[in-house]
Amino acid sequence: MFESAELGHSIEKSVFDQEVPALREALLDAQYDLATARKFPVVILIAGVDGAGKSATVNTLNEWMDPRHILTVGFSEPSDEELERPHMWRFWRQLPPKGKMGIFDGSWYTWPILERAHGRIKDARLDQSLEQIRRFEQMLIDEGALVIKFWMHLSKQSQKKRLKKLEGDPLTRWRVTDRDWKHFAMYDTFREVAERTLRSTSTAEAPWIVVEAADPRYQKPTVGKIVLERLRARLDNPAPRPAVVHAPPPVSSIDGMNILKTLDLSRKLEKVEYEQELEKYQGRLNLLTRHKAFKDHNVVLVFEGADAAGKGGSIRRITQAIDARLCNITPIAAPTEEERAQPYLWRFWRHLPRRGRFAIFDRSWYGRVLVERVEGFCTEADWMRAYGEINDFEDQMARSGTIVAKFWLTISQEEQLRRFTERQESKFKRFKITEEDWRNREKWDAYEAAICDMLDRTSTEIAPWTLVESEDKYYGRIKILKTLCARIEEAL
Repeated sequence: MFESAELGHSIEKSVFDQEVPALREALLDAQYDLATARKFPVVILIAGVDGAGKSATVNTLNEWMDPRHILTVGFSEPSDEELERPHMWRFWRQLPPKGKMGIFDGSWYTWPILERAHGRIKDARLDQSLEQIRRFEQMLIDEGALVIKFWMHLSKQSQKKRLKKLEGDPLTRWRVTDRDWKHFAMYDTFREVAERTLRSTSTAEAPWIVVEAADPRYQKPTVGKIVLERLRARLDNPAPRPAVVHAPPPVSSIDGMNILKTLDLSRKLEKVEYEQELEKYQGRLNLLTRHKAFKDHNVVLVFEGADAAGKGGSIRRITQAIDARLCNITPIAAPTEEERAQPYLWRFWRHLPRRGRFAIFDRSWYGRVLVERVEGFCTEADWMRAYGEINDFEDQMARSGTIVAKFWLTISQEEQLRRFTERQESKFKRFKITEEDWRNREKWDAYEAAICDMLDRTSTEIAPWTLVESEDKYYGRIKILKTLCARIEEAL
């Protein structure tokens, strides 16, 4: 895989000096066209062997283009804040918005390559990590990003020569560390792991481009030209609209039953029993948050349900039981301009909590497969692929120690109408009812079909849905508290 990058590519200084000015001008023009159009972001990964001039290449791209439209991120060891969240969180939050470039010096490939080369994980774990990366990159591409991946390569002889040259110059000696020489001693192992990684993650939409790095005068314009070609091609020939994807019709059972219709909405608690149970489970929840093992976990709560089903009241009964400093509530409404310039899940990624804390989502990422699906705010292809993206997202949270608890609150159409009317007539509840709520009632059957699809496709062993009968608010609130306590106890 690296043979063509060990041929000794080089160009004369005169050729370099002659070609670079025109290349810089063309890159700058393309960058401004990108910024003006704001149709898609560009994600550039700079990876490769130690001493291959990765940082110098990043600096050159910033020099040749307008750095105001480039987000440059260099990754080293993860911080404490990053270690307390899913592995990909540190990359999610650094993604460039539409119209800008993001250059990553180091990336989501660094950890799996290092871990496998040092023998801390086996091939099976490496392949699992690479599969997650492929799915993540495919999500970026499906969201419109242009992904360009460079591997800066040096032969074993060239790497040794480069490290010695840097070490021999007092001005660059600081660039070479004991770690670099240790990795050089493992050159063959790293090459094998890198080949496996590049081979399994080079896709049609995001292929790896291997660049020989022995001669910087060859390396830098080569990278610049490839960035220009890929960017110019995308700007001048926008990706054709994908073939229309039609979702299969919802599967309806012969007897007309679905999971929502099997719920017993007549369940209820008397007020005296409710108050006793509330005190009991709020106290239990509080003690769980003070358990010594809780500091190794965090909790993400998702509240979805029919309008007026009691999500807000249920959330308040949880927050009453825990230290307010440990909890953050995120109500989800229509995305902002900033959020629309990022992948769909970005607006949720950035609200994930640190260990020992709660994040409560009043509505959530499931909006894509519910309201956006039913109201036609996204394409069928978008909401169909969202099931897999959501499951990947929740899987990564669970693997990092997050306790994910998802609640669907359901009520009958008759009870919803009663609550709507009550809200409309109450002066201090009027803010809870909108014209949109009334319109949604007219699409009850369409929403019910979408809900059943969502439950079937996203209730997993790591993040199962809990269906809550909320016709009686007392019963629903206690069921949620009991379920949450049980989930935390199981994790601890």
